[in-house]
Amino acid sequence: MNLPIAFEEKMKKLLGEEFSDYIKCYEEPRFYGLRVNTKKITVEKFKEICPFDIQPIPWIENGFYYDGEKVQPAKHPYYFAGLYYLQEPSAMTPANRLPVEPGDKVLDVCAAPGGKATELGAKLKNEGVLIANDISNSRAKGLLKNIEVFGIGNVLVLSEEPGKIENYFQEYFDKILIDAPCSGEGMFRKDKKMVKAWEEHGPEFFAKIQRSIVTQAARMLKPGGMILYSTCTFDPEENEGTIEYLLEQYPEFVIKEMESYEGFAEGMPEVTASKSEEFKKTVRIFPHKMHGEGHFLALLQKGEKQEEASVKIKPKRGKKVPEELETFFKDVNWDVDFHRLEIHTERVYYMPENLPDVKGIRFLRTGLYLGDVKKNRFEPSQAFAMCLKKEEYAHTISLSVEDERVAKYLKGETIEVDDLVSSKEKGWQLICVEEYPLGWGKLSNGTLKNKYLPGWRLQS
Repeated sequence: MNLPIAFEEKMKKLLGEEFSDYIKCYEEPRFYGLRVNTKKITVEKFKEICPFDIQPIPWIENGFYYDGEKVQPAKHPYYFAGLYYLQEPSAMTPANRLPVEPGDKVLDVCAAPGGKATELGAKLKNEGVLIANDISNSRAKGLLKNIEVFGIGNVLVLSEEPGKIENYFQEYFDKILIDAPCSGEGMFRKDKKMVKAWEEHGPEFFAKIQRSIVTQAARMLKPGGMILYSTCTFDPEENEGTIEYLLEQYPEFVIKEMESYEGFAEGMPEVTASKSEEFKKTVRIFPHKMHGEGHFLALLQKGEKQEEASVKIKPKRGKKVPEELETFFKDVNWDVDFHRLEIHTERVYYMPENLPDVKGIRFLRTGLYLGDVKKNRFEPSQAFAMCLKKEEYAHTISLSVEDERVAKYLKGETIEVDDLVSSKEKGWQLICVEEYPLGWGKLSNGTLKNKYLPGWRLQS
């Protein structure tokens, strides 16, 4: 592989005697990974039902390697059920090392395509709120799909400049993840197009963007809260340099230790102006030391925890619940607070708690989209199906993973299910593969009208 001369010279300075080992890694194949969705299935259960060979990623408790040359996990029904996310192994590390707890208010600033946001959402366990943002509207659409497939409902999906978000969320968040746009040096082996992109926009271009984002995020974080800053580059200006800039602007921040792993390399104090030994607490991931691509991580805490800042919270609503929705929810085993409903024309949303007034921000999704109230009926959404567990809805049709009707359903075809249901049964059915929901169907006379979302369908 032909690497830019300027890049090679920089890496020689960074790595010294290890440079030759680093260059050799370009002759090795890339590594493929999947991360189990612990909101839907335990790691132990997934290992029991996993249909292809997997090996543990040693520093990610719910991460596994698979052979991307032999198998296609994105074609399997369990992928459509949201049981796992396909992600490069090193890229799993930032969301893993940010200590999110149920009930936290969490921001993923640069969230698309959703690898990190889906893990943060799973960690919340339906409590608190995840706000996932990406400035690119087209990328944010893919982010939204991945979040919905994962069954994460306590979410706002935004497509905004971080500076605009800051106006609404001063000192609001408990945890913030910044997987910053960067020059991508750590991904050269995985994606050769990154080399050309590096030549067009190098580290200096991205360092300015990163410093803007990280200081904006600092102002959105509560005292005592934590930021995990990460990049997929090796450049000191984008890595330790950006953290040093943050500490200069906001000296109340301190660098925190992360759970270690034998392949992690320490950050490099020698590349900073201060030469502070504190930078050794940051982490560098090099592909010649681990089975993954290049990454940098820094975990920071903002001073000491204080009393909650006063944030203007939207009052609970007292709107009348549509009768059609109440009727549908008689079959749903959820403890629903109907005060959290928002209804826009026909569309019904279930909102996270304790949100500020966010009127004026560009959203792709606010809360869990439950479905549409139409004349004399309620039509549940695909996102709602993905948030349910099989035992939480009264009417389900469960197909075995080997059943050819699973693929037909995922392709949007009509399927016959008279062998699985009573001839008297009719109405909405939650379609599952084994015990894991895939979407809705509407039953009439033993025939299932397919309601699987067209944009999600399995392509032949």
